[in-house]
Amino acid sequence: MKINSAIFAGSSTVLSQRPARRLPEFAFIGRSNVGKSSLINMLCNNSRLAMTSSTPGKTKLVNHFLINDRWYLVDLPGYGYAKLDQKGREAIRSVINNYICESPELALLFVLIDSRHDIGRIDLDFLASLGREGIPFAIIYTKTDKIGPNVLKAQIERNCRILSQEWEELPKMFASSSTKHSGKEEILSYIEEILDTL
Repeated sequence: MKINSAIFAGSSTVLSQRPARRLPEFAFIGRSNVGKSSLINMLCNNSRLAMTSSTPGKTKLVNHFLINDRWYLVDLPGYGYAKLDQKGREAIRSVINNYICESPELALLFVLIDSRHDIGRIDLDFLASLGREGIPFAIIYTKTDKIGPNVLKAQIERNCRILSQEWEELPKMFASSSTKHSGKEEILSYIEEILDTL
């Protein structure tokens, strides 16, 4: 798949505020500062599409982008250790849960994991919640340009072993680098593959 057009379609905090036009949705989420906005910009060939920041927790809304007039790319707030008080974290958790659990158009949720580290407890807990709710998801390992290929391979294998302790079947996984544009074709091809089944 080639993305020819990516247009901001609106922001929301509850499902009723989504764009009125209903199309398949592919959402992206991860811990704060995992490189989500950079990945989205890379996939869409637009360095200014999603707001990037070195400050965790910048995205606080559900942002819809209309892609090729065919589907929505959905940029979700990050989960984890954003620099927010308890009330702020609860508000973001509510925004995330409302969208993930209530959107009938959600075709797949991409969960982003920093390739340089072991998958964390907060990630495992989030994935477990997806399993309980029956939310289809895949994993994208980000920032792979910051480690060598052998280290990356070993880290992914280690994460697979960690995941295998809680999951009988592992999800689809991708390795990406926003800097080197790696993983782009694989991720977009997978989206197209799912779209063709809908």
